[in-house]
Amino acid sequence: MLQVKLIITGDDFGYCPRRNQGIVECFLAGAISNVSLLVNGSAAADAAKLARRHNIPIGLHANLSEGSPVCEVLKTNSSLLNQDGFFHGKMGFRTALSKGLLNMSEELKAQVELFHELTGHLPPHMDGHQHVHVLPEVRHVFAEVLEEYGIQYTRVPIEPGLHNCDWIPPSLMDFYLGVEEDSFNTVDVVPSSGCRWPDIYIGLSTMGRNMSVSSIRSALDSAVLQLGARAAPSSAGTIELMVHPGYPSVPPVGGCGEGPDDFSQSWERLHELQTLIEPELQSYYKSRNIQLCSFKDL
Repeated sequence: MLQVKLIITGDDFGYCPRRNQGIVECFLAGAISNVSLLVNGSAAADAAKLARRHNIPIGLHANLSEGSPVCEVLKTNSSLLNQDGFFHGKMGFRTALSKGLLNMSEELKAQVELFHELTGHLPPHMDGHQHVHVLPEVRHVFAEVLEEYGIQYTRVPIEPGLHNCDWIPPSLMDFYLGVEEDSFNTVDVVPSSGCRWPDIYIGLSTMGRNMSVSSIRSALDSAVLQLGARAAPSSAGTIELMVHPGYPSVPPVGGCGEGPDDFSQSWERLHELQTLIEPELQSYYKSRNIQLCSFKDL
């Protein structure tokens, strides 16, 4: 049986104390194996301490779309910010990007440096909050930063079978398909930096209310079949499952400078936590020869 290495990454570590608590509980339960840190999150310093205390593998969740920048120079005058001094937002960032180049290199580097300051090491992997890292123009700058700091792994969110997921609302599917298209266009850019990514990505079709033991099993079964068709029997395939577990944020605590958003306050964060710690999933991983690991284990 093909050996599969599965990285289950808990995104948005550092967003608020309640998200931190839920993510740590997931890790200690063996339900996730890796986390991605928002260094501009209100609880980022606490998250870094928790990662050290519990030996949680941690990478950088680069953020150019929510809250405040960490680069001091950009806080007074930057095309990355709106008139209130915050990033333009998930869709606003995409609109601003379409109107012209945004100066983002300094902010990405500042976030890598702050990650190093908080954790004591450079990130072994770096991805983008709200998938901004695969957007046109961003992807090239992102790849340059990966190369400059020798960051070995990233995320390319191309999910097999996404087009067949008829339970995803049309408006959300449009966004996901846009992310997929941008990701396909990123595939030829990132390797120039020497950076790699897992063989298969999962996480859009299983997010929030769409997460269940059966949906995770189904997505992983399909992924393992694809890996088996590609790989030699003696080799190991790699999969990343992106998740967002935690206890919902309670305003005004949390966020990245503007307070917590609707996503973080949603019941779906707790739903993901409760699903991921189901013993049935642990049994499933063992039965399929799926080994949980982190990026640094690859």
